[in-house]
This record gives sequence, structure tokens and C-alpha cells, in this order.
Amino acid sequence: QVQLVESGGGLVQSGGSLRLSCAASRSFSSLSQMGWWRQAPGKQRELVASITANGRTNYADSMEGRFTISRDSAKNTVYMQMNSLKPEDTAVYYCAADLGVIRYWGQGTQVTVSS
Repeated sequence: QVQLVESGGGLVQSGGSLRLSCAASRSFSSLSQMGWWRQAPGKQRELVASITANGRTNYADSMEGRFTISRDSAKNTVYMQMNSLKPEDTAVYYCAADLGVIRYWGQGTQVTVSS
């Protein structure tokens, strides 16, 4: 199993920045990938960004250029730097980790962007 603990959400004005953190209970070498997803009220959960065990990153089109996913292998922690935030970025952001074919989820952290 994998336990994930997220932090860093909050309220920010449009154009502002936030950094999310996700600490995993297992080392990156045991995980195929980690990523951030988000879910806005009334909408489906969508992928924001992911990073594989060998460091390859992937971004949703609407987030690329504004969001940056990174990791600290020594701390088993994945980060997501979010810049130029927009009101439409308001959502619960979830960290996910893939261990084999099983995806584990964090509890989610609320990000609210005011206009």
C-alpha cells in the first residue's frame, strides 16, 4: 500500500501562486508514477500533471506552462508549483501514486482562486 499526505492548498487571488506537496510512504523507485489530479464541483476528476519513476513529466494542455510538477526523491515528495492561477483552477486537488496496477489517492486539498 501507499499512503499519501497532501498539503499546500488554500485561497489565492487570480494571478497568484501556490505550491502543493505530496509525501508518499514509499520510495519513488517502487512507484511507476505519481501525479496530481483535480475535481471541480459538478465535474469529473481530471489529470493535471504526472511524473514517472524515471522523471518524465506530462501535463494537461490547459495547465502546461503555468504548472510545474517536480519531486524530491530523498523526501519521497512530489510538488506542484502553480502560477498564474485562474478562478477556473478552483478545485480539490488530489495526489495519486501508481503501485503496479493499483492507484492510490491522497485525501485531497482545496484550492480556491478568487477573481
